[in-house]
Amino acid sequence: MSFTSPFAASTAKAGYGSIKLSILPPDKPVLRDVSYQYPLKLVAPDPLPPPEERTNSHAPRLVHTVFLLTYGGGIVAGDAINLSVSLEDRTRLVLLTQGSTKIFKTPDPSLVSRQHMEVELAASAALVYLPDPVQPFAQTAFSQSQIYHVEGEKSSLCACDWVTSGRSARGENWNIHEYKSRNEVWTSDQSGKKRLLLRDNLILDKHGRTGLQLSERMDGYSVFGTLILRGPAFSSLAQYFMDEFEALPRIGGRDWGDSAPLEPSPHEQRRVQRQTREKRAGLVWSAANVRGFTLIKFASREVEGSRNFLRDMIADEGSIVACFGERALLCLK
Repeated sequence: MSFTSPFAASTAKAGYGSIKLSILPPDKPVLRDVSYQYPLKLVAPDPLPPPEERTNSHAPRLVHTVFLLTYGGGIVAGDAINLSVSLEDRTRLVLLTQGSTKIFKTPDPSLVSRQHMEVELAASAALVYLPDPVQPFAQTAFSQSQIYHVEGEKSSLCACDWVTSGRSARGENWNIHEYKSRNEVWTSDQSGKKRLLLRDNLILDKHGRTGLQLSERMDGYSVFGTLILRGPAFSSLAQYFMDEFEALPRIGGRDWGDSAPLEPSPHEQRRVQRQTREKRAGLVWSAANVRGFTLIKFASREVEGSRNFLRDMIADEGSIVACFGERALLCLK
């Protein structure tokens, strides 16, 4: 005797998730959809009003936050995660994690774990994506991609993509088969034709073209990362990074004593203190304007060096905390 289920067959695919943020008339942002399937898990706490709302009547009334998680605390060999994110006009979203994204060992280098995120940003929408770093364990193979589609010049994006050398406490030091991460930003013209604005690739493989082990080619650095900034919501932060990069000490730079030293301002004092911490942590970084984007590249000997650098810079400038709240910096604490 056969049994026919009265329920419709599920069309959900394993590892697929969706986040949709829209405006409920007249102007209330709501999380219209949060769905996911194993091994992906999404957690959405109650939205909070941004601190700037107290002084700015045009500020969005609520900022939503979603945490990206995986069952078991990591991505198992062969797993594939696909996340779709959609932000309507005048919405703000913070995407976070609850710890490093751990990549578990693969039994065969050809069995690659994958993660893909596709984001649609409408005009005047803003996304803050400041996750914990990816942590590939020894003998892993992993590939991820983050594809952003922006509408016009007013779509705002702040996205961090960073990776560590593994579990240093267990002696792991870039003992991976392969790691790939790709970030792309696209836009469309009035006819609907797509145009690539930015592509940023990081490819790490075990041997490379030189034949040297990956750990030998990393010059002692255990963290590499990229921060991407675009749009009016992050223009102040982008300019702050550029100004601080210009203020970095240059090789061969000398003070010839032509003028009497001035009393440093509080900001200059904080800058000196931060640069001292960066030097102690073995941190190096650069900033550049590229086709309407500001790209910040950074590397450090330990994870905390990069984490402190990002937190200090973003917190000192202050606009993300003012517009999105303290919650946006949870992964940098």
